[in-house]
Amino acid sequence: MSSDAFISIRNVDKFFGKFQAIDDVSIDIGHGEFFSLLGSSGCGKTTLLRMLAGFESPSSGEIYIDGQPMSEVPPHMRPVNMVFQSYAIFPHLNVRDNIAYGLRKQKLSRAKRYELVDEMLDLIALPGYGERKANELSGGQRQRIALARALILRPKVLLLDEPLGALDKQLREQMQLELRALQRTVGITFVFVTHDQEEALTLSDRIAVMSEGRVLQLDTPTGLYERPRSRKVASFIGTMNFFDATVAAVEGDKVAVEAPGLGRIHAMKPERAVSTGDRVQVAIRPEKIDLGETRPNGGTQSVEGTLENAAYLGERSHFFVRLDGVEQPVAVSSQNRAHGSGAMGEARSVWLSWDPESVVLLASD
Repeated sequence: MSSDAFISIRNVDKFFGKFQAIDDVSIDIGHGEFFSLLGSSGCGKTTLLRMLAGFESPSSGEIYIDGQPMSEVPPHMRPVNMVFQSYAIFPHLNVRDNIAYGLRKQKLSRAKRYELVDEMLDLIALPGYGERKANELSGGQRQRIALARALILRPKVLLLDEPLGALDKQLREQMQLELRALQRTVGITFVFVTHDQEEALTLSDRIAVMSEGRVLQLDTPTGLYERPRSRKVASFIGTMNFFDATVAAVEGDKVAVEAPGLGRIHAMKPERAVSTGDRVQVAIRPEKIDLGETRPNGGTQSVEGTLENAAYLGERSHFFVRLDGVEQPVAVSSQNRAHGSGAMGEARSVWLSWDPESVVLLASD
């Protein structure tokens, strides 16, 4: 266990009968960190969150919170609280009583309870809402009430299971910013479960990408997006173009590769060792590729192709370019900075160019 870890998950397995939902997972989470578990449905992220809450027990391994093992600690005795996607707002209680619900076993005066609830209402930017009925609240307001009800007990860790999943896109994006600001204000550790890549990138200090019960990569949002360590992670975080290639030479801090459709191109040397003759995959993000109607000057790497399709999306446009010898069209994304910049016609010759720093080399599948 790391000396500065506030939550430590050590070699945890979880079986449901013969099915292994969690496979030897070890994660350290720092105090005050906004940490996300990211993955598609069935990857094990919610099972891991439920084990932190105490609703499930590890088949093997141990979970520590603030240095204390949790295996023998029941859910109601753990220094955590949980917020669910459904909010679980009690319809027969007003806002004040919903927020104060967790205080019912504490011997507090009515005045003290009201004081604590008013502090929470100020924190979630809903002052004066204490007497509102649950059915008078919008989706975003219900989410804030659920957060306040969890935070009023001052847990050491807040667990959030897809808490924004029921909101529409615009409100969801607004709540992401509010949730991050709230976490910074209260300063406690948040462990957040989501299948939404943009949401995880927006909110998190670090992210664990999960698949089939394992952690594929644990990194910062920038690290995951710019330096994925596998095709599965690169595919899951955003959009990526992939090309089969062979290492032609290792030249200092760069690697020359030969790829059908691209020819001989250069990439920055990856962390793992590569040698001449190795089969690799070249990966380039769509927004890292420049598209033009003439061949670029200078030493920029470039290749000619045929524009097959284009989609105008307002603030940006997506283009799809066919290269000789490449099965899938290359995706290119660019911001529409000038009026009409997304109107480039289809079925014409274009040039793609990129910098070596934009090319990621991955192990070949």
